[in-house]
Amino acid sequence: MMDVLQQLGETLEARKQAASDESYVASLYAKGLDKILEKVGEEAVEAILAAKNAQLDAGQKDKVIAETADLWFHSMVMLAALDLKPEDVVAELGRRFGLSGLDEKASRTT
Repeated sequence: MMDVLQQLGETLEARKQAASDESYVASLYAKGLDKILEKVGEEAVEAILAAKNAQLDAGQKDKVIAETADLWFHSMVMLAALDLKPEDVVAELGRRFGLSGLDEKASRTT
C-alpha cells in the first residue's frame, strides 16, 4: 500500500514542473492552495454522502471507495502543495498507533 502512496506522492511532486494545460494536478497548483482546499472539501462531502447512501443500500459501497479515493488524492495534492509527503502522514499515524484515541485527543487540547 505504501508503494502506491509513495509513487503517487512522487508523481504529484513532479507535476509541480508541468504546464497547467498538460496536467490536472498542475492546473490545481496553478490555481493555488485555496482551489486545492476547495477540492478537498468537495471530495470530503461527496465521500460522506456516499457513505450515508451505502448505509441505506449496501450496493453503494463501490461509490464510497471511489469517493474516498478522490478525497485521499486531493488531500495528497494539498500535502504536496505544502511541501509535505505521504510519509509524513504515515509517520504521524505510526506515532499514534497503540496510543489510546482518547489520550491522543486529550494531548492535542492541552
